[in-house]
Amino acid sequence: MSGVWVFNNNGVIRLVENPGAEMHGGGGRRKVLVHTPSNEVITSYADLETKLSSLGWERYYDDPSLLQFHKRSTVHLISLPKDFQRLKSMHMYDIVVKNRNFFEVRDM
Repeated sequence: MSGVWVFNNNGVIRLVENPGAEMHGGGGRRKVLVHTPSNEVITSYADLETKLSSLGWERYYDDPSLLQFHKRSTVHLISLPKDFQRLKSMHMYDIVVKNRNFFEVRDM
């Protein structure tokens, strides 16, 4: 069983077997990461880093091929592709799970 676990607005989780098809097929909707307190769509890593650092996340420079953030008080690590255009829904959901009250993924 492979795929991506997806949370809906009610907090119910479901397994999406082919997340790429759901993201690009079925009407061509794409996913966006939203900072919920400000209702702002994250459009760049600069925007994301500002929001994450206000929540206690720090840049982690262990792997030069990735953009990574670490929160000192936890074991959590967020790893993202260097190029923002390569950010996929699985990366967005990783951010949401680790910052549940501050981010959500929406259909554009």
